[in-house]
Amino acid sequence: MSISGLEKLDVWCKARDFAVRVNKEVLSLLPVEEKWSLNQQLRRSSQSIPANIAEGHGRYYFQDNVRFCYIARGSLEETLNHIVYAHKVGYISETLYKSFAVDGEDLNRLINGYIGFLKKSKQGANEPGANYSVREDASDYTIEDDSLPSESNIE
Repeated sequence: MSISGLEKLDVWCKARDFAVRVNKEVLSLLPVEEKWSLNQQLRRSSQSIPANIAEGHGRYYFQDNVRFCYIARGSLEETLNHIVYAHKVGYISETLYKSFAVDGEDLNRLINGYIGFLKKSKQGANEPGANYSVREDASDYTIEDDSLPSESNIE
């Protein structure tokens, strides 16, 4: 995969632009005392949205891609939560808050649509090994400890 491949993916472009907006329009408004808490949380959660879409896009099997999209959607919700908080405590304006709320809803719809497309198209479902799963058979585990009394020694 390459960046040019990602740039053809509308959901990734919108997620990238959303993260850039958070960085440019919100982080600079936070007070200095939020530098290592809310600032870092917002930075990481917003950057995680396009990063997880990109990582999923780089996987061959659709279920891996879907899983990373679920993670991206969770990161979007986390970012929106931090934006709600920033608004409620007065760090960002009502106008900026509403703008991010609308963009967040749009991005959520795009991610859900992309997930639906991936599930329907099942890209990579015929890749070698796609239908195999790795699992262990259940086995009994026993603990032998000479310091514990055996059942025959218990009165």
